[in-house]
Amino acid sequence: MNAEAIIRSIEAEQLKDDLPTIHVGDTVRVGVKIKEGTKERVQPYEGTVIAMRNGGINETITVRKIFQGIGVERVFLLHSPLVDNIKVIRRGKVRRAKLYYLRDRVGKATRIKQRFDRPI
Repeated sequence: MNAEAIIRSIEAEQLKDDLPTIHVGDTVRVGVKIKEGTKERVQPYEGTVIAMRNGGINETITVRKIFQGIGVERVFLLHSPLVDNIKVIRRGKVRRAKLYYLRDRVGKATRIKQRFDRPI
């Protein structure tokens, strides 16, 4: 076996297989494991997916939400052990692969129409 095949076999063991199908524009709730001292808890982070990056084990989503009037974005590695669960709340209807233009918008201008043809 060459080095590339060995790396792919190790990565295949780490991939999660229970992930939902996520698209840009969807509103998702990501459960993130937080370690405080000796205790560990799951903290939900809910927002709109504004970008996706594919790449096997390095697959990421960028989730944006507005918290106390300030836009907060987090990038999540989907196959990370710190990501406990991902739930799609609603499907969004968008025509772009990256929704970076939402960074410049405020209030109701950031709303995304709901898509009903894809199941949740």
